[in-house]
Amino acid sequence: MATQYQNLSEYNPDILPSNDILVQQSYAIAVSDWNFQITHSLLDGAIETLLKHGVLRRNINVVHVPGTFELTYAAKRFVHESVQDKKYDAVITLGCVIQGETPHFDYVCQGVTQGVTILNTIENGCPVIFGVLTTNTLQQAMDRAGGIHGNKGVEAAITAIKMANIIL
Repeated sequence: MATQYQNLSEYNPDILPSNDILVQQSYAIAVSDWNFQITHSLLDGAIETLLKHGVLRRNINVVHVPGTFELTYAAKRFVHESVQDKKYDAVITLGCVIQGETPHFDYVCQGVTQGVTILNTIENGCPVIFGVLTTNTLQQAMDRAGGIHGNKGVEAAITAIKMANIIL
């Protein structure tokens, strides 16, 4: 999605499930501590959005990982926990990768994208949401973590709610 055409925090709350449904649901969030000034803003946006729509704070489980690449491992653990013991209705991954001078950016972005895609192809009933910023500059990341383009964490939480309640 091109954020110059749409604010990441804008959505129609009328198309979301009622609070009666969301109060019964659980969400897991894996957040990267690399670029923490960005990712923790994404986390705040995601949590505030889930709470605003009726998810209970005790039903939001957050785990911090060192970097964006590690998000898929944490998400995988949440998915397995969801299947075995405690059901998460959705898992949200939050990270930020900023282009540098080496191809490291490409490898991290490809790895986490493929990891989340693979987790979403497993028959487990638990969607994994890609809330990772991949930007060229720190300013672009700040603009998408509560700045002029909204907050990708809000968008990820709304996506999680929609996917957890998808009716086929």
